[in-house]
Amino acid sequence: MKLIFKISLTALLLSSFNLYAQDMATLPVNDPISAPETEEQEEEEPSFSLTGYVDAYYQANLSSVDGAGDDKSYIPFGSSFTGLTNTFGIGNVNLLAEKTMGKVSFVGQIGFGPRAVDANSDSNLGLGGLNFASTVQQLFVTYSPSESVTFSLGNFGTFVGYEVIDAPANMNYSMSHLFSNGPFYHTGAKVDFSFGEGFGAMVGVFNDTDSKFDAIEGKHFGGQLSYSNDDLGIYLNAITGTEEEDVSGEDNLNEFQVDLTATYQVSESFMIGLNSSNYATSVDGTTAGGFFGTALYLTAGLSETADLSFRGEYFASTAAEGDDTDQPSVLALTLSGNFKVGDMRIIPEVRLDSGSNDFHGFGEDDDSAIAFFLAGVYSF
Repeated sequence: MKLIFKISLTALLLSSFNLYAQDMATLPVNDPISAPETEEQEEEEPSFSLTGYVDAYYQANLSSVDGAGDDKSYIPFGSSFTGLTNTFGIGNVNLLAEKTMGKVSFVGQIGFGPRAVDANSDSNLGLGGLNFASTVQQLFVTYSPSESVTFSLGNFGTFVGYEVIDAPANMNYSMSHLFSNGPFYHTGAKVDFSFGEGFGAMVGVFNDTDSKFDAIEGKHFGGQLSYSNDDLGIYLNAITGTEEEDVSGEDNLNEFQVDLTATYQVSESFMIGLNSSNYATSVDGTTAGGFFGTALYLTAGLSETADLSFRGEYFASTAAEGDDTDQPSVLALTLSGNFKVGDMRIIPEVRLDSGSNDFHGFGEDDDSAIAFFLAGVYSF
């Protein structure tokens, strides 16, 4: 799990492009009740879909600090995928394949480009940094013995948080600090339960967070409680496990995160979203630091082809036990337009991050970063 004092952050998505980071996959319907043997049975047609997207952007950073001579250093944001300054950039080309046949299904998703590499974390390790695992964003199979239970096995997007890796699913192009501090994805097994009347739950066991491998002894355990109806969705998430292993095995760094995500469709043209998360680490029961953050999302539909979205986020590091120093924090405000031209979404965006206690790492007096983005996201 990545902390705020690791300012240069690299980064999952869910199995479909949702507006929040919950993987609430539609459960396959049970096979129909068997008809009398004298009647001819119709074979169920398998469903298959192949979708994807590409994205590119320009980023103009306006905040700088003086360097040696006349040199200036522009202040980057400490969030995923847009860590460079004053540059044209590409995200990735991404393909998502899904197939359902009766009670079983699979999801396979691959991405090629800087966004995909950043999102894969330690899966980029290998000879010369070449590892095919770094292209795999999701790869899992499911089995639904009934409408109320689904088993999943493989590598899937996280159930924690609001935003996701895939640009088409987010109304803001730049990412929040909550998203950037993870998790992004999990490799393991989980069981989703549907209790009816909109209530659901999930439990799972996973490898190390944001890893396709399990280098640290022991597994992570996670769970979710959820409720949703036509207008409201509420998701309470938790995950825990060992973040770093001590040589002696007695002083491991353990982590625990609890996360709340919610959406409310106020009207056909206005939606409110919320994400609040608390992450803590400990060694032998003693707090070793972490972070806390809350983000508010407001999206207004201006017309059939235009939307306006605002994100306001507060994010702060939390201190280790016995540390009385003020910790870095930031208030990040982002305003994004979304203009649809056919299958393309054009996103002009302005972002201001107002930090404190040397949040950006350029000294106490350099507490603000501001930038303008122009992104294009093509979905197919």
